[in-house]
Amino acid sequence: MSTQVSPPEVSSAKDRVETLRREIMRVYVGSSRAPDMMLVAILARGHVLLEGVPGVAKTTLVKTFAAALGCSSRRIQFTPDLLPADITGTYVLSPKDGTFSLRAGPIFANVVLADEINRAPAKTQSALLEAMQERQVTIEGDRFELPAPFLVLATQNPIDLEGTYPLPEAQVDRFLVRVPIGYPTAREEAQMLKLHGVDPPTVRPLLSADDVLRLQHLVARIHVEEDLFDYAVALSQFTRSHPKVALGASPRATLGLVQASKAKALVEGRTFVVPEDVRAVAAAVLSHRLVLTAELEGDARAREQIVEEGLSKVGYRRGARPA
Repeated sequence: MSTQVSPPEVSSAKDRVETLRREIMRVYVGSSRAPDMMLVAILARGHVLLEGVPGVAKTTLVKTFAAALGCSSRRIQFTPDLLPADITGTYVLSPKDGTFSLRAGPIFANVVLADEINRAPAKTQSALLEAMQERQVTIEGDRFELPAPFLVLATQNPIDLEGTYPLPEAQVDRFLVRVPIGYPTAREEAQMLKLHGVDPPTVRPLLSADDVLRLQHLVARIHVEEDLFDYAVALSQFTRSHPKVALGASPRATLGLVQASKAKALVEGRTFVVPEDVRAVAAAVLSHRLVLTAELEGDARAREQIVEEGLSKVGYRRGARPA
């Protein structure tokens, strides 16, 4: 069993995460909520789904985030004719010596930018399932480990736009958080206009793959009181019994809720989780996993309202700081 993290370790980690956040916000003009949730996700070893209409800087944000991490990154532009092998790779024949060798696909990177993921049909989207859950891919029966850390940053447009395909529920469940990207405020949009046409600032890589792994291991050692485990389970169970929900949050969602809460605690500079950490990440972790009844299907706001209802109705006993 891992030892509990010490306050100096958390303080140092918080400073590094805050520096990374400032670097991202130096380039990305918009609400800080999206970068904050992306930081929580990578610390919790999770994947991120950014959702918003075209032109709200989703791709700019994920490219900036990947560059600041200092890890290897690859971008996949999802299109209707994209094939699974275009993502995972395939064996190719060498005419010179008559042997097959692996041509690795773009999935073999620390950070994979899956741009407009719902532009491809379900068959192609499913190529990510094994990679996102098990950090490995199987090609022609051979198993290949993916580099560590491994993070998928996906963007998607609303499913009612022309030429898009809804993500399968099994794939949606593999995203730790869903972050909606709305229109910028008037002040933020004016700032964009001032910067347009000027050479964009260069993103500095502030971490490395090893640094990210160390931060993830630190998060795994954050303390969680027993009553907060019960609180996370109760929130998931609330969604499963809600009359407007056809399919509630899965056990994977409950695990993700605890992991994200631990990451949120580290970002706040604490060695232990408090109920406010769970509440802060609950909507981002749980809402996109809910399948609503037919009359509400596709209503993302209704999903968030159900989670908010759960937060208001499900009680908890405040966890005490460990001795």
